[in-house]
Amino acid sequence: MAECAFGTDGVRGVVGEPPITPDLLVRLGYAIGVVLGGPGREVVIAKDTRLSGYMVESAIEAGLVAAGIDTALTGPLPTPAVAHLVAAEGAAAGIVISASHNPYRDNGVKVFDAAGSKLSDEQERAIEEIVNGEQSRLRWAAEPGKARRIDDATDRYVAFCRSTVPGLDLSGLNVVCDAANGAGYQAAPAALRALGATVREHGCEPDGTNINAGCGALHPQAAAELVTREGCDLGIVLDGDGDRLQMITAAGRVLDGDAILHALSSLWRAQGRAPAGVVGTVMSNQALADALAELGVGFERSDVGDRNVAQRLRERGWNLGGEPAGHILILDRHITGDGLIAALAVLAALAPSKASLAEASASYEAYPAVLQSIACGPGDGLYAKLAPVVEDLAERDGVRRAVLRPSGTEPVLRLLVEARDLELARAAAADVVARADAAA
Repeated sequence: MAECAFGTDGVRGVVGEPPITPDLLVRLGYAIGVVLGGPGREVVIAKDTRLSGYMVESAIEAGLVAAGIDTALTGPLPTPAVAHLVAAEGAAAGIVISASHNPYRDNGVKVFDAAGSKLSDEQERAIEEIVNGEQSRLRWAAEPGKARRIDDATDRYVAFCRSTVPGLDLSGLNVVCDAANGAGYQAAPAALRALGATVREHGCEPDGTNINAGCGALHPQAAAELVTREGCDLGIVLDGDGDRLQMITAAGRVLDGDAILHALSSLWRAQGRAPAGVVGTVMSNQALADALAELGVGFERSDVGDRNVAQRLRERGWNLGGEPAGHILILDRHITGDGLIAALAVLAALAPSKASLAEASASYEAYPAVLQSIACGPGDGLYAKLAPVVEDLAERDGVRRAVLRPSGTEPVLRLLVEARDLELARAAAADVVARADAAA
């Protein structure tokens, strides 16, 4: 079995276990340089706030330099900022060292091409073949690369985010900003303050081990409680690498990616610029599709992953898409999903009518759903055993949708059940879990 393989969002794993080991990471850096680089080319490298980022950064840099590629190091910076910097710097590629929403013991490597887009399947396979091949394929370049630091990377990203909402004035707006103790802990509050908002920070004090711990997009309730306790107008909640967004109304209601997509569509429609269509994923709630239909907005599903959403958007010529987890893509503003830019887009859409986030989201109500993770092992055949069970669920009276898929980032199956009420969804999901336990 290959020691290094790309999943839904890059190469990811537990630090100290393949593929997140120093030797494999050096080879990964080398392979990225060979496949995406060339003589005199440079690769931008950023990271989130995990302690292990120092080791991963050094190993990746060593591999790139060995392949003759120069490196530009930014330090902690959100994933979407790198997609922007790659184009701005004329770099051959961009690398983000992050395990996104995973706990701090995990880490990973995400890669962007020269255009700032996620890699194609063919590029990923070419990199994997070098990493997993014979040691003799790793050769010292005749002219090894050099390294430099981009000291103003955060300031440049903040300026870019602000440029997507020209003229926006947030004076008088009181906002809770939760950056998950991750890569956006500097940029997100700075951008909001630069636009005039009063910002109450939460999850903006990283210590190397507290990334995503009880905060951020995976745990928005702490920020929701802060919004209501402090009487703030709304909350903006990112994940560890800054590409996911959840938002919070003044009353403490948490809006996921589906609700944000609906709010943007509804606000833009009221302003006479409704999107032609929205791309979600197989995990998007059916209520989003139904609500968009009422607005006269098309809806299509892609496979899970913002790369797949982006691809479908380009195929259809649409600009807006995303995932329930909070990846929001607005392709006329940024080439990739960006939590901060999506939040600013919502605030800009609210501004003309001075509507509140609660008012903009009041008409959307997701169907009750249960999302369950079922542990699985390589080659255990659990997916094949459970797939027919899940297909039968979709025929049960009151069940809106049932989806089972392998996770691209963890050794689990993701089960989603939507139903007319929560108890029915829970009962249906419990039936599948019981089958999984019996099959173990």
